[in-house]
Amino acid sequence: MPTHVTTVSSPPSARTRRIPALLVLLTALLGSLLVATGTPADATTPGSAYIQEASRHNGQPYVYGAMGPTRFDCSGFTKYVFSRFGKSLPHSSSAQYSAVRHIAKSSKQVGDLLFFRSSSGSIGHVGIYAGGSSMWDAPKSGDHVRKRAIYSSNYLVGRV
Repeated sequence: MPTHVTTVSSPPSARTRRIPALLVLLTALLGSLLVATGTPADATTPGSAYIQEASRHNGQPYVYGAMGPTRFDCSGFTKYVFSRFGKSLPHSSSAQYSAVRHIAKSSKQVGDLLFFRSSSGSIGHVGIYAGGSSMWDAPKSGDHVRKRAIYSSNYLVGRV
């Protein structure tokens, strides 16, 4: 007569039962971060945070000498954006250039400052590099804070 062999497995250990629960929890947490930020949690960098803050002021009017939060000139805009992250900058584009670490154009990263020279060679404008060929800035009187194309190749790069 044939015999049947029945194997009895022991119940999973407490540790084995916790691993799937932990994976579910981590997946839910990472998913909620993705929904809240619109980007993967590991893609957040200081530079992208600066750009996100800059974008919050899209459309605010340019007013000479203004430092925000509802009106800006170019250096007032950069001063305000970086102050939101505990970074202190002076209020003029040339003074900001003197206060930051100078970076080669080929090494610029999102969130770096772009300093534009005037025809006399002095620093006359500043914006925040947004990647590719764009930047955030407060361009001039009658205009407003916006993301736009880098309008000249005659610029220097600084990192806060």
